[in-house]
Amino acid sequence: MYSVSRRAGAEAPAAVERGAVDLLDPAATRAAVRDAAPERVFHLAALASVGRSWEDPARTIDENVRTTLSVLDAVRLEAPGARVLVASSGEVYGPPRRLPVDEEAPLRPQNPYAVSKATADLLAGMYADAHRVHVIRARAFNHAGPGQTASYVIAALARQVAAGALAGEDPVPVRTGNPDARRDFTDVRDVVRAYRLLAAEAEPGAYNVCSGRAVSVAEIVAALGECAGVRVHHEVDPALLRPTDVPELRGDHARLTAATGWVPEIPLARTLGDTVAWWSSQLAGRGVDSVDGPE
Repeated sequence: MYSVSRRAGAEAPAAVERGAVDLLDPAATRAAVRDAAPERVFHLAALASVGRSWEDPARTIDENVRTTLSVLDAVRLEAPGARVLVASSGEVYGPPRRLPVDEEAPLRPQNPYAVSKATADLLAGMYADAHRVHVIRARAFNHAGPGQTASYVIAALARQVAAGALAGEDPVPVRTGNPDARRDFTDVRDVVRAYRLLAAEAEPGAYNVCSGRAVSVAEIVAALGECAGVRVHHEVDPALLRPTDVPELRGDHARLTAATGWVPEIPLARTLGDTVAWWSSQLAGRGVDSVDGPE
């Protein structure tokens, strides 16, 4: 397995096992796949922040699609027998016609990141159909857990709660965007387990990776306060509101469960508690200003 070496300012690469390659370079990607001769490929690299995608939509769409194309074509040419998992997103569905959302729902992406993922998802499906590459499209809904950067909603909120608690604030101020938006969160450790099972056992196709339950931002803020043992003062920051925001997105993981036996095992309360504890450790050890803050 190769990690991703991205250009300056891009997201952090995956863990290095055998080397590094810039997935925006098709020739280098092809050489890396040829040298690795992989049985399974997990394509997780992406510019993955919805907020940042609004700031630079062209870059988000361009790089997320081109890196996916680079990986798929390299596998087609150099490792045609490999099983490929492409990390898609629950964001590709946009406003649902009904809940929970299953894999037959139409793709209606509502932000540049979602557009990039929907395009990459369709590209992966085309490689499976046209080139017979064994491609799994894992449509992961929101996931969270210890170690996640503050570019993501639960991590950003947990960081604010941990920082306020360490500073002795009472109540702890927590700034968010739309407090009523409801999302389907799965612990990242459950998500990784789903990816491994899909790559090993599932037939080509699209699979939702989700908990099947939705929770609002306001409920998350209150629960984080309870985890940290502090009172919180929830403030809505207009600067954090998005141009479009789907009111509720909740997925159906029946296809994934039927294919692999996977079900989510880690409750949201543990995810929130572990995330607050991780941020508290990071901030106490390095100083509040030394760890990336909320966006």
